[in-house]
Amino acid sequence: EKYNDFVNDNLNTNFHPGRLIVHPSLKPKDNNSKPIVGINPGASYGDSKRWHPEKFAKVATELSNKFDILIFGGPNEKELAGDIEKALIEKGVINYQNLAASTSVEELIYHISTLDMFVTGDSGPMHIAAAFQVPTVAIFGPTKDKETSQWMNHKNTIVKKGLDCQPCMKRNCPLKHNNCMKLIKPEEVLNAVKSLN
Repeated sequence: EKYNDFVNDNLNTNFHPGRLIVHPSLKPKDNNSKPIVGINPGASYGDSKRWHPEKFAKVATELSNKFDILIFGGPNEKELAGDIEKALIEKGVINYQNLAASTSVEELIYHISTLDMFVTGDSGPMHIAAAFQVPTVAIFGPTKDKETSQWMNHKNTIVKKGLDCQPCMKRNCPLKHNNCMKLIKPEEVLNAVKSLN
């Protein structure tokens, strides 16, 4: 929005940027299935943006009674997704699919388009979900949610701590504690999911 405001202010115009729209070319979701929640633990910007996989796993486990689960991630997040999968297996959760490092961009877009809920950090897939108006809980740590949160998705909420050191915009925590992510509890994320349901 700030870029749009800059253009309008300097050119004395009144352009409205509109919302993101993606047109998937793959088949639509089967409407007879259970609702689907996407779990996206990755963030390529740096470790400081990543919420802990065991916390994502706790959220996924709690949601598994109501939702089928899709775990997302790129090649660099395969281990994070694997940690979540292991925790789900230990808890006896079987209604999940780990898609980390196994989808093309087109397939990723398709799978996100089928979601009924998305739990993610500040990431590229978060913006894909915005284009489809997928209800989204976005977990923010070192980045500026006012600048990088979802565009024009009114079905989203942000979970963040609001610490004095936030937002530092650093790839790795300069204070070496990463409390902006570490202090976010699974219960906070689950409450955010409930608020969107």
